[in-house]
Amino acid sequence: MYAFEIIAERRILESMERGEFDNNPFAGRPLPNDGLDNVSPELRMAVKIMRNAGIIPEEISLRREISSINELLRICASDEEKVALRARLNEKQLRYNMLVEKRTGKVFLPEYHEKIMERLS
Repeated sequence: MYAFEIIAERRILESMERGEFDNNPFAGRPLPNDGLDNVSPELRMAVKIMRNAGIIPEEISLRREISSINELLRICASDEEKVALRARLNEKQLRYNMLVEKRTGKVFLPEYHEKIMERLS
């Protein structure tokens, strides 16, 4: 990997000499947030590539949905809607936990794991 770093550094320096970075709108400022703060560092590049290709991993899609449902719950006034939203939230959270468990082998809420698996089978 060291050779790639040398090549990349050399190309960056050549581009700087040609003035290709002179009109950079982010010069002297931090880059904009890429929305991957909650993604582990080792998965960020893969997620960026997938996002650029128009593919969103199910885990990220579920996290977005969970966040949206939580926001709806926060501003919701109707008790009936809250019940429906909580049911959707529980479903999305369960699916997310199952995906994470499958990928990592880490069980969330182990005291309920067996009961959940029984109901799903």
